[in-house]
Amino acid sequence: MAPKPQPITATTRYAAVYGHPVKHSASPAMHNAAMAEMGLNWRYLAFDVDPADLRAAIAGARQMKFIGLNLTVPHKLLAIDMMDELDPSAETYGAVNTVLFEGRTQSGDWAPLRSCDPGEVRETRSRGFNTDAFGITRSLREDLGMKVHDTVLVLGAGGAARAAILRLAGDCVRELYLVNRTLAKAEQIGREIRARFPGIEVRLGYPANRVDLVLNATSLGLKPSDPLPYDPAQFSFKNCGAAYDMIYQPVETPFLKEAAGVGCRIANGLGMLLYQGAKALEIWAGVPAPVEVMRRALKEHIYGENKTA
Repeated sequence: MAPKPQPITATTRYAAVYGHPVKHSASPAMHNAAMAEMGLNWRYLAFDVDPADLRAAIAGARQMKFIGLNLTVPHKLLAIDMMDELDPSAETYGAVNTVLFEGRTQSGDWAPLRSCDPGEVRETRSRGFNTDAFGITRSLREDLGMKVHDTVLVLGAGGAARAAILRLAGDCVRELYLVNRTLAKAEQIGREIRARFPGIEVRLGYPANRVDLVLNATSLGLKPSDPLPYDPAQFSFKNCGAAYDMIYQPVETPFLKEAAGVGCRIANGLGMLLYQGAKALEIWAGVPAPVEVMRRALKEHIYGENKTA
Protein backbone atom coordinates (compact mmCIF):
# COMPACT_ATOMS: atom_id res chain seq x y z
CA MET A 1 0.00 0.00 0.00
CA ALA A 2 1.33 3.43 -0.95
CA PRO A 3 2.23 5.69 1.98
CA LYS A 4 -0.27 8.42 2.76
CA PRO A 5 0.95 12.01 2.58
CA GLN A 6 1.53 13.71 5.87
CA PRO A 7 -1.23 16.11 6.99
CA ILE A 8 -0.72 19.69 5.81
CA THR A 9 0.57 21.81 8.67
CA ALA A 10 2.18 25.19 9.16
CA THR A 11 5.54 23.56 8.40
CA THR A 12 4.52 21.94 5.09
CA ARG A 13 6.81 22.99 2.24
CA TYR A 14 5.72 23.44 -1.38
CA ALA A 15 6.86 22.99 -4.96
CA ALA A 16 4.84 23.60 -8.11
CA VAL A 17 4.67 23.48 -11.88
CA TYR A 18 3.89 26.63 -13.88
CA GLY A 19 2.45 26.31 -17.38
CA HIS A 20 -0.06 27.89 -19.75
CA PRO A 21 -2.14 25.75 -20.10
CA VAL A 22 -1.39 23.43 -17.20
CA LYS A 23 -4.64 21.57 -16.46
CA HIS A 24 -3.39 18.52 -18.38
CA SER A 25 -0.28 18.17 -16.19
CA ALA A 26 0.34 14.83 -14.48
CA SER A 27 3.30 16.20 -12.52
CA PRO A 28 1.33 16.69 -9.26
CA ALA A 29 0.32 13.00 -9.21
CA MET A 30 3.90 11.89 -9.79
CA HIS A 31 5.59 14.24 -7.33
CA ASN A 32 3.08 13.97 -4.51
CA ALA A 33 3.34 10.17 -4.60
CA ALA A 34 7.13 10.42 -4.48
CA MET A 35 7.13 12.96 -1.66
CA ALA A 36 4.86 10.72 0.42
CA GLU A 37 7.11 7.72 -0.27
CA MET A 38 10.15 9.73 0.84
CA GLY A 39 8.42 10.79 4.07
CA LEU A 40 8.64 14.48 3.17
CA ASN A 41 6.13 16.97 4.54
CA TRP A 42 5.98 18.56 1.09
CA ARG A 43 3.20 19.18 -1.45
CA TYR A 44 3.38 19.75 -5.19
CA LEU A 45 0.88 22.08 -6.89
CA ALA A 46 0.06 23.25 -10.43
CA PHE A 47 -0.64 26.83 -11.50
CA ASP A 48 -1.72 28.29 -14.83
CA VAL A 49 0.60 31.28 -15.27
CA ASP A 50 0.33 33.65 -18.20
CA PRO A 51 3.77 34.34 -19.74
CA ALA A 52 3.35 38.04 -18.93
CA ASP A 53 3.10 37.12 -15.25
CA LEU A 54 5.91 34.57 -15.12
CA ARG A 55 8.55 36.80 -13.51
CA ALA A 56 6.13 37.86 -10.77
CA ALA A 57 4.99 34.27 -10.23
CA ILE A 58 8.58 33.03 -9.81
CA ALA A 59 9.30 35.89 -7.41
CA GLY A 60 6.17 35.01 -5.44
CA ALA A 61 7.21 31.39 -5.01
CA ARG A 62 10.67 32.53 -3.94
CA GLN A 63 9.23 34.93 -1.38
CA MET A 64 6.94 32.21 -0.02
CA LYS A 65 10.03 29.98 0.30
CA PHE A 66 8.89 27.24 -2.04
CA ILE A 67 11.39 24.39 -2.36
CA GLY A 68 11.39 24.75 -6.13
CA LEU A 69 9.45 24.93 -9.39
CA ASN A 70 9.01 23.10 -12.65
CA LEU A 71 8.33 25.15 -15.77
CA THR A 72 6.53 23.82 -18.81
CA VAL A 73 5.16 25.28 -22.06
CA PRO A 74 5.63 28.17 -22.80
CA HIS A 75 7.95 29.28 -19.98
CA LYS A 76 11.23 27.38 -20.45
CA LEU A 77 12.97 29.87 -22.72
CA LEU A 78 11.53 32.93 -21.00
CA ALA A 79 12.84 31.84 -17.61
CA ILE A 80 16.50 31.89 -18.66
CA ASP A 81 16.66 35.65 -18.10
CA MET A 82 14.64 35.47 -14.88
CA MET A 83 17.03 33.31 -12.85
CA ASP A 84 19.52 34.67 -10.35
CA GLU A 85 21.90 31.81 -11.14
CA LEU A 86 22.10 29.20 -13.89
CA ASP A 87 23.30 25.65 -13.53
CA PRO A 88 25.57 24.49 -16.40
CA SER A 89 22.69 22.31 -17.67
CA ALA A 90 20.51 25.39 -18.26
CA GLU A 91 23.41 27.26 -19.84
CA THR A 92 24.16 24.34 -22.16
CA TYR A 93 20.59 23.79 -23.33
CA GLY A 94 19.41 27.39 -23.17
CA ALA A 95 16.19 26.64 -21.30
CA VAL A 96 15.02 26.24 -17.71
CA ASN A 97 12.48 23.61 -16.68
CA THR A 98 13.52 23.21 -13.02
CA VAL A 99 14.11 25.93 -10.43
CA LEU A 100 15.81 25.39 -7.08
CA PHE A 101 15.33 28.10 -4.48
CA GLU A 102 18.27 28.76 -2.19
CA GLY A 103 18.47 30.78 0.99
CA ARG A 104 21.23 32.72 2.73
CA THR A 105 21.23 31.95 6.41
CA GLN A 106 22.65 33.91 9.35
CA SER A 107 26.03 32.28 8.72
CA GLY A 108 26.11 33.97 5.30
CA ASP A 109 26.15 30.70 3.34
CA TRP A 110 23.75 29.80 0.52
CA ALA A 111 21.91 26.50 0.83
CA PRO A 112 18.87 24.82 -0.78
CA LEU A 113 15.74 25.92 1.04
CA ARG A 114 15.02 22.29 1.94
CA SER A 115 17.82 22.51 4.50
CA CYS A 116 17.01 26.01 5.79
CA ASP A 117 14.76 27.06 8.62
CA PRO A 118 12.42 29.48 6.81
CA GLY A 119 12.42 31.80 9.80
CA GLU A 120 16.20 32.17 9.66
CA VAL A 121 16.54 32.83 5.91
CA ARG A 122 17.78 36.36 5.32
CA GLU A 123 17.42 36.38 1.53
CA THR A 124 16.61 33.97 -1.27
CA ARG A 125 17.65 33.37 -4.85
CA SER A 126 16.65 31.16 -7.80
CA ARG A 127 18.91 28.68 -9.59
CA GLY A 128 17.76 27.35 -12.96
CA PHE A 129 18.40 23.81 -14.23
CA ASN A 130 17.46 21.81 -17.31
CA THR A 131 16.45 18.19 -16.77
CA ASP A 132 14.57 17.79 -20.08
CA ALA A 133 17.67 16.73 -21.99
CA PHE A 134 18.36 13.93 -19.50
CA GLY A 135 14.73 12.83 -19.66
CA ILE A 136 14.46 12.62 -23.46
CA THR A 137 17.57 10.54 -24.07
CA ARG A 138 16.76 8.06 -21.29
CA SER A 139 13.19 7.72 -22.53
CA LEU A 140 14.28 7.14 -26.13
CA ARG A 141 16.64 4.44 -24.94
CA GLU A 142 14.17 2.67 -22.66
CA ASP A 143 10.84 3.23 -24.42
CA LEU A 144 11.97 2.83 -28.03
CA GLY A 145 15.19 0.87 -27.56
CA MET A 146 17.09 3.56 -29.44
CA LYS A 147 20.74 3.97 -28.52
CA VAL A 148 21.77 5.38 -31.89
CA HIS A 149 19.73 7.95 -33.81
CA ASP A 150 21.54 8.35 -37.13
CA THR A 151 19.02 10.64 -38.84
CA VAL A 152 16.39 12.60 -36.89
CA LEU A 153 13.57 14.96 -37.84
CA VAL A 154 12.58 17.34 -35.02
CA LEU A 155 9.29 19.23 -35.15
CA GLY A 156 9.39 22.40 -33.06
CA ALA A 157 11.99 24.83 -31.73
CA GLY A 158 10.79 25.77 -28.25
CA GLY A 159 12.52 25.14 -24.93
CA ALA A 160 11.99 21.37 -24.80
CA ALA A 161 12.83 21.05 -28.49
CA ARG A 162 16.05 22.99 -28.07
CA ALA A 163 17.19 20.81 -25.18
CA ALA A 164 16.36 17.66 -27.13
CA ILE A 165 18.12 18.85 -30.29
CA LEU A 166 21.31 19.80 -28.45
CA ARG A 167 21.32 16.55 -26.47
CA LEU A 168 20.78 14.48 -29.62
CA ALA A 169 23.56 16.40 -31.34
CA GLY A 170 25.84 15.65 -28.40
CA ASP A 171 25.00 11.96 -28.81
CA CYS A 172 26.56 12.07 -32.30
CA VAL A 173 23.51 12.09 -34.53
CA ARG A 174 24.70 12.21 -38.15
CA GLU A 175 21.86 14.28 -39.64
CA LEU A 176 19.29 16.61 -38.07
CA TYR A 177 16.28 18.00 -39.91
CA LEU A 178 14.53 20.92 -38.21
CA VAL A 179 10.97 22.01 -38.93
CA ASN A 180 9.27 24.87 -37.10
CA ARG A 181 6.38 27.22 -37.80
CA THR A 182 8.71 30.19 -37.23
CA LEU A 183 11.65 29.59 -39.54
CA ALA A 184 13.93 32.05 -37.73
CA LYS A 185 13.88 29.95 -34.54
CA ALA A 186 14.86 26.81 -36.45
CA GLU A 187 17.61 28.75 -38.22
CA GLN A 188 18.97 29.98 -34.90
CA ILE A 189 19.18 26.48 -33.45
CA GLY A 190 20.68 25.22 -36.70
CA ARG A 191 23.48 27.79 -36.54
CA GLU A 192 24.20 26.83 -32.95
CA ILE A 193 24.38 23.11 -33.77
CA ARG A 194 26.73 23.75 -36.68
CA ALA A 195 29.00 25.84 -34.44
CA ARG A 196 29.06 23.36 -31.57
CA PHE A 197 29.02 20.14 -33.59
CA PRO A 198 30.60 20.81 -37.00
CA GLY A 199 30.48 17.13 -37.97
CA ILE A 200 26.68 17.01 -37.96
CA GLU A 201 24.63 17.81 -41.04
CA VAL A 202 21.82 20.22 -40.08
CA ARG A 203 19.09 20.94 -42.60
CA LEU A 204 15.94 23.02 -42.39
CA GLY A 205 12.80 21.40 -43.73
CA TYR A 206 11.63 17.88 -44.37
CA PRO A 207 13.95 15.03 -45.39
CA ALA A 208 13.66 13.44 -48.81
CA ASN A 209 14.96 10.10 -47.58
CA ARG A 210 14.25 7.76 -44.66
CA VAL A 211 14.84 8.91 -41.06
CA ASP A 212 15.38 6.83 -37.93
CA LEU A 213 13.26 9.02 -35.68
CA VAL A 214 10.66 11.77 -35.85
CA LEU A 215 10.34 13.75 -32.64
CA ASN A 216 7.32 15.97 -32.01
CA ALA A 217 8.43 18.72 -29.64
CA THR A 218 5.48 21.02 -30.35
CA SER A 219 2.31 21.33 -28.27
CA LEU A 220 0.13 20.35 -31.25
CA GLY A 221 -1.91 17.35 -30.14
CA LEU A 222 -2.81 18.54 -26.67
CA LYS A 223 -6.26 19.57 -27.92
CA PRO A 224 -8.56 17.48 -30.14
CA SER A 225 -8.91 20.40 -32.55
CA ASP A 226 -5.14 20.72 -33.11
CA PRO A 227 -3.78 20.08 -36.61
CA LEU A 228 -1.01 17.58 -37.15
CA PRO A 229 2.43 18.97 -36.19
CA TYR A 230 3.81 18.08 -39.62
CA ASP A 231 2.74 18.50 -43.24
CA PRO A 232 1.59 15.14 -44.68
CA ALA A 233 2.14 16.53 -48.16
CA GLN A 234 5.86 16.84 -47.39
CA PHE A 235 6.53 13.88 -45.13
CA SER A 236 5.22 10.33 -44.75
CA PHE A 237 5.77 7.99 -41.82
CA LYS A 238 6.44 5.28 -44.39
CA ASN A 239 9.92 6.82 -44.46
CA CYS A 240 10.43 6.56 -40.70
CA GLY A 241 11.51 3.91 -38.21
CA ALA A 242 10.15 5.39 -34.98
CA ALA A 243 8.07 8.32 -33.71
CA TYR A 244 8.22 10.02 -30.33
CA ASP A 245 5.71 12.59 -29.09
CA MET A 246 6.70 14.69 -26.06
CA ILE A 247 2.97 15.00 -25.33
CA TYR A 248 1.80 12.32 -22.88
CA GLN A 249 -1.87 13.21 -22.58
CA PRO A 250 -3.78 12.14 -24.62
CA VAL A 251 -2.03 8.80 -24.53
CA GLU A 252 -1.97 8.48 -28.32
CA THR A 253 -2.03 11.73 -30.23
CA PRO A 254 -3.05 11.92 -33.91
CA PHE A 255 0.69 12.20 -34.66
CA LEU A 256 1.35 8.83 -33.00
CA LYS A 257 -1.74 7.24 -34.56
CA GLU A 258 -0.50 8.18 -38.01
CA ALA A 259 2.91 6.70 -37.24
CA ALA A 260 1.55 3.48 -35.74
CA GLY A 261 -0.78 3.06 -38.71
CA VAL A 262 2.16 2.37 -41.02
CA GLY A 263 4.11 0.21 -38.58
CA CYS A 264 6.42 2.73 -36.87
CA ARG A 265 7.48 2.08 -33.30
CA ILE A 266 5.92 4.77 -31.13
CA ALA A 267 6.22 6.24 -27.66
CA ASN A 268 4.64 9.22 -25.96
CA GLY A 269 6.25 11.65 -23.53
CA LEU A 270 5.45 9.73 -20.34
CA GLY A 271 9.03 8.49 -20.02
CA MET A 272 10.47 11.95 -20.58
CA LEU A 273 8.10 13.39 -17.97
CA LEU A 274 9.08 10.65 -15.53
CA TYR A 275 12.85 10.98 -15.87
CA GLN A 276 13.02 14.77 -16.01
CA GLY A 277 10.72 14.85 -12.97
CA ALA A 278 12.81 12.36 -11.03
CA LYS A 279 15.91 14.43 -11.77
CA ALA A 280 14.14 17.60 -10.62
CA LEU A 281 13.04 15.96 -7.36
CA GLU A 282 16.61 14.83 -6.71
CA ILE A 283 17.78 18.43 -7.18
CA TRP A 284 15.20 19.66 -4.66
CA ALA A 285 15.56 16.87 -2.11
CA GLY A 286 19.26 16.06 -2.42
CA VAL A 287 18.60 12.28 -2.42
CA PRO A 288 17.61 9.71 -5.09
CA ALA A 289 13.99 9.83 -6.23
CA PRO A 290 11.71 6.73 -6.05
CA VAL A 291 11.40 6.32 -9.83
CA GLU A 292 9.14 3.27 -9.80
CA VAL A 293 6.72 4.93 -7.38
CA MET A 294 6.60 7.91 -9.72
CA ARG A 295 6.06 5.66 -12.75
CA ARG A 296 3.13 3.86 -11.08
CA ALA A 297 1.55 7.16 -10.06
CA LEU A 298 1.77 8.50 -13.61
CA LYS A 299 0.24 5.37 -15.12
CA GLU A 300 -2.60 5.33 -12.61
CA HIS A 301 -3.29 9.00 -13.20
CA ILE A 302 -3.14 8.94 -16.99
CA TYR A 303 -4.25 5.42 -17.93
CA GLY A 304 -6.54 4.50 -15.06
CA GLU A 305 -6.04 2.42 -11.95
CA ASN A 306 -6.34 -1.00 -13.58
CA LYS A 307 -4.24 -0.30 -16.68
CA THR A 308 -0.50 -0.66 -16.97
CA ALA A 309 0.15 0.14 -20.64
